Amino acid sequence: MTRPTAFRPRALAAFAALCLAAAVPVSAQDEADELAQGLIRLRGEVEQLNSELELLREEQRVMLAGLNQQKAELSNSAERQGLAAREAREKLAAKQAEIEAAGASGDNLRPALLSAIEALKTHIQSGLPFKIEERLGELDRFRGELENGSVPAQRGVNRLWAYFEDEFRLSRDNSLHTQTIQLGDERVLADVAKLGSMALYFRTRDGRLGQAQRQGSDWTFVELTDAGQQAQVRNLFDSLGKQIRQGWFELPLAAAGAAQ
Repeated sequence: MTRPTAFRPRALAAFAALCLAAAVPVSAQDEADELAQGLIRLRGEVEQLNSELELLREEQRVMLAGLNQQKAELSNSAERQGLAAREAREKLAAKQAEIEAAGASGDNLRPALLSAIEALKTHIQSGLPFKIEERLGELDRFRGELENGSVPAQRGVNRLWAYFEDEFRLSRDNSLHTQTIQLGDERVLADVAKLGSMALYFRTRDGRLGQAQRQGSDWTFVELTDAGQQAQVRNLFDSLGKQIRQGWFELPLAAAGAAQ
């Protein structure tokens, strides 16, 4: 009878080594597969990040182009405002010269003052629609007082100078005010943000936002419907309300007309 062959310790060791040798390639292959999959995922993530980066760069290029356009528009508007302000000063200087040449006589001063009032009214009417009725009304009352003699011409010179100074101050002032505006077919009370003599934005009591736009020789208050532009105007009102009157504001381009 044949006896079962007994495994010797040396034979067992050799058998175990053979098994381990057979198992190593399988484990290495799994690791290689996992590494390859990881590299594929990493490459995909890198490509996605590159795409996102390129998209951000494109958005920045578009934004920069828009800001450059806005800067050019504002620069041109500022140049027009400066020219109109210089013309107004020249007119004032000319009227002052007429007044000085006319002497102290009220009869001689009055025509020069009335002429200067008309020049200032024209200046106001050509500028932003900021409290036009109130400003023109003040000048009309002043004109009436000069014509009926209730204000002596000599005193009228100082008052006229004060009106011109007020207009020059308004041309440089960034501030919040309240006025009634014509919005479509209705007249509504609104808060207005005036940026010197360059732009005028409004916010109605029911939350509508918009700006004054030049249309031919007239100005029209136009409601903004774009959410981004509304947010820009809302930020302007918040900043001015917090007394932040200087800095960079991204705003809808307004069709700025002649300077005030």
